Amino acid sequence: MRILIVEDDRSLARGMEASMAAAGFAMDFVSTGEEAIEVLFTEPYNLAILDLGLPDMDGLEVLSHLRRRELQIPILILTARDAVSDRIEGLDRGADDYLSKPFHPRELESRVRALIRRSLGTADPVLRIGRLSFDRSTRTVQLNRSVVELRRRELAVLETLMGRPGRVVTRECLTAEVFNFADAVAPNALDVYVGRLRRKLMPDGPVIRTIRGLGYMLEGS
Repeated sequence: MRILIVEDDRSLARGMEASMAAAGFAMDFVSTGEEAIEVLFTEPYNLAILDLGLPDMDGLEVLSHLRRRELQIPILILTARDAVSDRIEGLDRGADDYLSKPFHPRELESRVRALIRRSLGTADPVLRIGRLSFDRSTRTVQLNRSVVELRRRELAVLETLMGRPGRVVTRECLTAEVFNFADAVAPNALDVYVGRLRRKLMPDGPVIRTIRGLGYMLEGS
């Protein structure tokens, strides 16, 4: 899952980026409202974390602009403002959740996972295909009830494919979900991760098929 952090406090943004990346998310961050508006309409994101105290415009203005242009992804408001009226205004303008500073990184991770599950139409944190299960809350994968050890990027590839079983996921889409725009991505990087994943799911896991010229598909069962 790919997330954009909109936060002008670079230290806080880096801290969130590190903790969320460790939890399996691909993270990008920008520091102004203008940058947020531009990148959210040019890059595919599953969720945005939006601070209200931005240097160029109020975060609520950014929120209103995004919703007027019908951006549908979940938006989590992050702010030091603790007045009830501020919370109400943010939610009324289209925010999906509200988290006050200071906060614990694990609470942020939990809220993000819940919002993404809700946006995907499932409240269950566990994805299942045949004998394979992926618990998105603990980032653990089991095949035939035995744990499968996967690295972070392998987990990201699997999560994306398991979220779309039986459907073709284009290389462009999969790359955007797995890597952030600061990553130096080698031309064959995606093939390397898919190849490793295939080997670790053999012989009892679902098959990852290459759809030539398009991308990959995880066969449902």
